[in-house]
Amino acid sequence: MTTATKSIAATAYSTVPSGKNDTQSALKFITCGSVDDGKSTLIGRLLVDTRAVLQDHLAGVQRQGETDLALLTDGLSAEREQGITIDVAYRYFSTENRKFIIGDAPGHEQYTRNMVTAASSADAAVVLVDATKLDWAKAGLDLLPQTRRHSLLLKLLRVPSIIFAVNKLDAVADAALAFAHIRSALLAFAESAGLSVTATVPVSALKGWNVVDAPAEANWCGYGGPTLLDILEQLPVTAADTGLPLAFPVQWVEKFSSSSDTSQGRRVFWGRVAAGGVQAGDTVRVFPSGQSATVAQVLDHVRQPGAVAAGHSAGIVLDREVDVSRGDWLLAGADSQAGDAGLTPSRELLGTVAWLDDEALVAGRVYWALHGHRWVKAKVKRIVHRLDINTLAEEDASQLEPNAIGHVELALQEPIAALPFARSRVLGSLILVDTATHKTSGALLLH
Repeated sequence: MTTATKSIAATAYSTVPSGKNDTQSALKFITCGSVDDGKSTLIGRLLVDTRAVLQDHLAGVQRQGETDLALLTDGLSAEREQGITIDVAYRYFSTENRKFIIGDAPGHEQYTRNMVTAASSADAAVVLVDATKLDWAKAGLDLLPQTRRHSLLLKLLRVPSIIFAVNKLDAVADAALAFAHIRSALLAFAESAGLSVTATVPVSALKGWNVVDAPAEANWCGYGGPTLLDILEQLPVTAADTGLPLAFPVQWVEKFSSSSDTSQGRRVFWGRVAAGGVQAGDTVRVFPSGQSATVAQVLDHVRQPGAVAAGHSAGIVLDREVDVSRGDWLLAGADSQAGDAGLTPSRELLGTVAWLDDEALVAGRVYWALHGHRWVKAKVKRIVHRLDINTLAEEDASQLEPNAIGHVELALQEPIAALPFARSRVLGSLILVDTATHKTSGALLLH
């Protein structure tokens, strides 16, 4: 082992300060990366080594006398036939310290849209890097395009914790040298892209080394840090936007409640609090109508009265009958303590779009835009630029091809009340839908 590879043992594992975020709640994380990097196998290893798989299920994924761990998550017949992940598969497991929800995201470029869907609500992401696909003996090696693309999407989607897991190190001649060179390339890319990396760890999903259990070889790959599972057990969940003013998208209107004792005979507006919190006595205004009212009562998800904070479902009863429908928003009143805090309705939007449609995005096209539960028509005024995932340069572009990332300007038919995505995941995100086919065309993150 060279001096260079020995020196990384103390620095291979580093964490980003998590502040006061919750580290006890169930962690929702995804695995992503390029095709055949070992994502499904890694999840299978986590499930098997934490004893989350029943014996009869394990017996059903035997191939030629050996266990194919990838089959524990690849459930579609097309996935088993082709040996690739197509749709996002969610699995659940727990340890003595924590519960987990895993999303196995597809690595193929064609299914990037599915990866974006999984990452949009994830607390963390494990980016798999296949050491055997890289020129690992070379310092300053080039990463695979899909590794770069997925990492950039994780940044755009504000996934709080990103872990690089260098996989298949059992299949290279010099695992320590390979990990040292690959880790340096990953951290150089992360620095240039502005990514905050929680950890970079060596693993062998097939052998089970450094996934749940530590490898038999001490200081394997020159790495002296915790296992991947140890790191996952300490990651924080995404903090709710409780510090913002109230923003409540109305999903369902209960016209007449069967239990008049809880709704006081008035309509109940149900949904999930997107930002802030709500309690009886708060002043709210209805968007877009602008009418004001006072909250008479707040019901939680089991119809018990009490205050409800961001991230939780609630039913809101107002003190008087006002016109509120599905798609409307209840926002903090102008006289509330938090105020609007910049939540100003606008028809002109600038944002970063991850283009998911098979048909290229061009200026002038009109789409449906979904914000919360509100649908409005949106016209693409201008494509500002396209991001080159290899150089991270901003290039002039007249269109965005499938799976491209770029900046666009939109003009809406009606205003929406939004915040930059950097301030609020919910208020700062839109989905663009094709008006003819009704396919999800793009994910827009507002600036």
